[in-house]
Amino acid sequence: MTPRERFAANLRRARRRAGVSQEELGALCDLHRTEISLLERAGREPRLATMVKLASALGADLAELCAGISWQPESGRFTVEPAPAEDAGRG
Repeated sequence: MTPRERFAANLRRARRRAGVSQEELGALCDLHRTEISLLERAGREPRLATMVKLASALGADLAELCAGISWQPESGRFTVEPAPAEDAGRG
């Protein structure tokens, strides 16, 4: 799993928990629904401003959207924990 894939799973879970559609989230963030879809499918890496908008609109914080993703300076690599089982197999 890549950092982008883990972010996608975290975003999808937070959106579903908030009970909003991709279209509704897009409207709250001034983003198009297709942008939300791309982010949830790991088709695009989010910019910082986009991450802040998403977190605010979902009542979450950036740490929640980035959960399970860390950088290891010693090895120069990301460490990505698997997403919770509830997200397994969802696209």
